[in-house]
Amino acid sequence: MATINFDSELRRAGANATGGWGRFAFLAQRHVLGTVGLVIMLLFVLTAIFANVISRYDPLSVDSAHRLAAPSALHWFGTDSFGRDVWSRIIHGARISLAVGIGSTTLGATLGVIVGLASGYLSGWVDLVFQRVTDILQSLPLLVLALVMTAALGPSLPNVILAIAIPLIPTVARVIRANTLALREQPFVEAAKSIGMSEMRIALRHVLPNTIAPLIVLATAQLGSTILTEASLSFLGLGIPEPYPSWGRMLSESAAEYVRTAPWLVIFPGIAISLAVFGTNLFGDALRDILDPRQRG
Repeated sequence: MATINFDSELRRAGANATGGWGRFAFLAQRHVLGTVGLVIMLLFVLTAIFANVISRYDPLSVDSAHRLAAPSALHWFGTDSFGRDVWSRIIHGARISLAVGIGSTTLGATLGVIVGLASGYLSGWVDLVFQRVTDILQSLPLLVLALVMTAALGPSLPNVILAIAIPLIPTVARVIRANTLALREQPFVEAAKSIGMSEMRIALRHVLPNTIAPLIVLATAQLGSTILTEASLSFLGLGIPEPYPSWGRMLSESAAEYVRTAPWLVIFPGIAISLAVFGTNLFGDALRDILDPRQRG
């Protein structure tokens, strides 16, 4: 296993950076696309936090007098077939997308770490059972398994988070297991065993912290796929139910009927989904280059 010394790595790369902000500025200049992705992610997070301040109208308020109004100074992104302001619905839809994305990624990563750590460190029949279960889960595509689970559980925010989190477990578990198998043979683990430290304490205190870097990279990369999966589920009518604004449901309501007469109902939610996924992917790629020693020349 390789250990990253960021100060020496930065000096070798030609950086004259001291302090946290200096290192951040150098890495931002070195990974421009990652910086763009980080800025996009921060904009969406701030938008979700201050949605009530930024939005001009209630996203659930119906105004039949302004049905299908084109984008204007009054309604920046126009209105939908019920007269609801599209800008406000997209702003509040960011809360739904981030809640599902962060919630499902956190839950899936947590369960995946537990499975991968136990499987890699304990080995034996524990490893055999966990690997067969992960093989079964991984044989099904993420969207297909999420569709089956949401259809069984019913459309709601907690159910969507759970349905998307379960298919993420195998990927995280395999990455953590691979790192754990390498770490358990390291001298520091043998030293901990020699002084009588329990297996549980060794796994949690010495092995688990050394798997954090690949876990962060993987979780960031999966965040975009979870947002896209939630939009797909909502588009198919199995995601977040009405009247809560969801980008995928906004597309499903308008794609077939209003794509010609009111194209803004399709364009703006599509742009929001694309930017969210694009930003997380760019930032995830940059994190992989920074935290994964195998990416270094």
